[in-house]
Amino acid sequence: MSYPKRTAALASAAALAGSVVLLAAPAAHADVVNVNYRCQTPIGVKSAVSPIDMKGVKSGSGYKITMSWQKGVSSSPVELGKGAMTPSATIALGGADSGTLPVSGPPNAAAIPANTPIKISDLSGTYTPKKTGKVTFTPGTLVIKALGTTTTCTPTNNPPPGLSLDVTAAGGSSSSSSGGSSSSSSSSSSSSSSGGSSSGGQLPQTGPEDSAVALGTLGGTVLLAGAAGALWLTRRGQTARR
Repeated sequence: MSYPKRTAALASAAALAGSVVLLAAPAAHADVVNVNYRCQTPIGVKSAVSPIDMKGVKSGSGYKITMSWQKGVSSSPVELGKGAMTPSATIALGGADSGTLPVSGPPNAAAIPANTPIKISDLSGTYTPKKTGKVTFTPGTLVIKALGTTTTCTPTNNPPPGLSLDVTAAGGSSSSSSGGSSSSSSSSSSSSSSGGSSSGGQLPQTGPEDSAVALGTLGGTVLLAGAAGALWLTRRGQTARR
């Protein structure tokens, strides 16, 4: 194969490998969902609706899941000073996994005036896959602790999942890894067997320079064979004359 053709073939193979890597990357899908909360406060029941955005980012062997509230929920009859309110929540897992994921966040960075919707800071937690497959994440219960009181806000509209991830459990990659090992060992054995016929077990080389060497070797072999034939004929003629 000529050098330009070999270069084009290698470029095509690299592009194909890149596309396979992209297709094999974990897929994620997120939607902003509206959550209708029913909040049980120390002074009675209150309702609030807030769009929630959820994101998942790979972190070590797991994923960092973050919930972001785009509107405030509930309120307090008194001002909540800086750091007086601490939020936390749960996320319901579905699809290939089940259970809940607890998420939490920092206290309020600024004072919250009385009778004002409480802006919840971003809450996050780490999810470690137990099973391989597509896992969904749905906003669950929100808990607000402030001034020694607890407000519990529960979704009432059965919100859809705000995030879905294609995940792999810690042991889920073992089969593919072992498959890769067996495949490489078989490749090595086939290379060894083919290498046994060539010197040093090295793979045969191809290319213009190697072709020239091969042709030179062939030419030398033909030349030696011709010389040996001529010498044999000469000796045979001398023997016949005697």
